[in-house]
Amino acid sequence: MKNHWNEIQPVDHYTVCTNGLLQEFERKIITFLYQPLIGPVSYSLYMSLWGEVEESRLWSAPSNHYHLMNILSMNLQEIHEARMKLEGIGLLKTYAKKGEGERSFIYELQPPLLPNDFFTDGMLNVYLFRKIGRSHYLRLKESFTDRGMESDSFTNVTRSFQDVFSSENSIDFLRHEANDGSLTNEEKAYIGYGKNEGPPMDDIDFDFSLLLNGLSESMVPRRAFTPVVKETILKLSYLYGIGPLQMKNILLGSLDSDEAIDVEQLRKSARDWYQLQTGDELPDLTPKARPVKKEASKPLSREEELLEYLESTSPKDVLADISNGSAASNSDLQVVEEIIMTQKLPLPVINVLIQYVLLKTDMKLTKGYMEKIASHWARKKVSTAGEAMELAKNEHKQYMEWASGKNEKRTTRRKPIRTEKLPDWFQEDEKGEAKSQNGETYDLEAEKRKLEEELKNFRK
Repeated sequence: MKNHWNEIQPVDHYTVCTNGLLQEFERKIITFLYQPLIGPVSYSLYMSLWGEVEESRLWSAPSNHYHLMNILSMNLQEIHEARMKLEGIGLLKTYAKKGEGERSFIYELQPPLLPNDFFTDGMLNVYLFRKIGRSHYLRLKESFTDRGMESDSFTNVTRSFQDVFSSENSIDFLRHEANDGSLTNEEKAYIGYGKNEGPPMDDIDFDFSLLLNGLSESMVPRRAFTPVVKETILKLSYLYGIGPLQMKNILLGSLDSDEAIDVEQLRKSARDWYQLQTGDELPDLTPKARPVKKEASKPLSREEELLEYLESTSPKDVLADISNGSAASNSDLQVVEEIIMTQKLPLPVINVLIQYVLLKTDMKLTKGYMEKIASHWARKKVSTAGEAMELAKNEHKQYMEWASGKNEKRTTRRKPIRTEKLPDWFQEDEKGEAKSQNGETYDLEAEKRKLEEELKNFRK
């Protein structure tokens, strides 16, 4: 599975829009009906995105994901996982566009299902019932209902438009002008209210052809499979784990006298089938587990292990690992943040840069030196940790000159004596020997052994 930063980076821009106006009533629905299903993190993300859109407007100003990480106090992985939950439950649609060296997103907030649609959804209401229990579920349902109109004892005496207003002869001429003036161009749309279509469901996991092959036209007419019926079948199949063969028998018991499928009876039959299989326990809504990585046929080399670590770890955690688990300082994080923002390098490349600079500058995150190398890598369009490692090997002598030039200006009265430190993935020559500035050689393998302690956290 792809790491989240293969899909999204902190510097990537996003704009929030809403599918119609969102009001306080929608906030109440999301708080009490959706939050138990998606959790507080996804709820906070939705409300934060909503807050970026001004009242009675549909679009926000553009921003980047660093802003979102700061206001939510979350890392990018948490935000990405929260976003996927919102997408899965039907509260968010995401649109992406990739340009030259950058990506941009549109996050379209969807209004929640109205209470009547939610409590009769057949899937979300079951998950909510399982999550909060019967008593609280009924209390919530009561809070979203009110007394209906007593239409039986009253007569509708409302007058029509024609009873109240009269039309002048010039109305035909004005109608054409009014219609022309009411049209909008392709870039504009009237502000109004949107509608939630429910959680997006696909039929990848359900074989409709197998179901229909088991049902002849005389048993169940094909016209009975309306879009509503098909959507209900998909939801029930996912909710209760019902396959096409079991669904056939459930459908046969849900036909009414007009040879149409009664959706309510279909739901009841599916629920009875599930409880007969498992008892009275209802299904629970849980996020899909990440696929377990298959073990490699052969063990990874030390460089491959390090490469995998750099590709799957955030810069903040890399700094913490180098410090034996201690949190990185604010100044170091600020330096890294500025490099990411100005040079727009991918996070795995930033990880290689952090490791290289720290080992070259006696574990000091020197901003100027780091910026110079980052600028070089940005011009070279380095996009992966492997490419960054290879470039660091090829340009090592140049980087040594940059570092030594800086040191000579500060220590002109004293001859610099230092030991050249190199990352595990670095090999200067095939013989395992490197030369210091004064031309003396030393055992690179011995230096590597010294660095094993410093890099042991990298390989864990």
